[in-house]
Amino acid sequence: MKNIKIANFEISNNNNFILIAGPCVMESESHSLMMAEKIATICQKLNINFVFKSSFDKANRSSINSKRGLDIKQAETIFNKIKSTYNCPILTDVHNESQCEFLSNSDSVDILQIPAFLCRQTDLLISAAKTKKIINVKKGQFLSPHEVPNIFKKIESAGNHNIMITERGTSFGYNNLINDFKSLDIMKSYLYPVIFDATHSVQEPGGMGEKSGGKREFVSTLAKAAVAVGVAGIFIETHNDPDNAPSDGPNMLQIENLESLISKLIELDTVSKK
Repeated sequence: MKNIKIANFEISNNNNFILIAGPCVMESESHSLMMAEKIATICQKLNINFVFKSSFDKANRSSINSKRGLDIKQAETIFNKIKSTYNCPILTDVHNESQCEFLSNSDSVDILQIPAFLCRQTDLLISAAKTKKIINVKKGQFLSPHEVPNIFKKIESAGNHNIMITERGTSFGYNNLINDFKSLDIMKSYLYPVIFDATHSVQEPGGMGEKSGGKREFVSTLAKAAVAVGVAGIFIETHNDPDNAPSDGPNMLQIENLESLISKLIELDTVSKK
């Protein structure tokens, strides 16, 4: 298995799982810092390594009227404050080569995430890879786990071997996703760290017409199933008021429920990796 070094810990399918968590989209500096503090406090209490996640731009919204986030330069300032205050790595999405180029010259972000809809975009993958940062690719809802090595080869072609792959469900008819947990073992066989996205897996893409729906009551069930199989990390978008969040509210976990869930996942992870 491949180990990816980040901050003061390593990410690997054989190690204790890490948590990637935060609100779907950046709303403001105060909200981002507040959420980072809550997550950091929980992870310190439970002695678990975490990466703060939030998107400065949501370019793949259902509607032209949907909120997209903050300016990349404003987001960079906020990410730096979160890193320095809570001593945690940062993950954010990139949607085009210019965003990769901007972040390549910045220490604010440690992991560039490729959105699921863009996981086959060769130019974007190569541009992200050239930053030499860790690249986390969301496996497209339309993609089988057997096709994932094609993604790896594109990133590797730029000399970057710091790669993670994230399972976030597979399209099942219209506006619905399901999880095939065989995919986790299949992707682990390619040695790179496998992350399970427990919140986008309960999303109902476009299910509410101009926005996506979701069933957050199943986040816990899917997260526990994934940890029982064994993964390098769990990805959970969380919010203090998900019902009024500007993006992906229906599938985000209420922050008040995060600690109890992670406690259960730690117990399962210990058993699955003995």
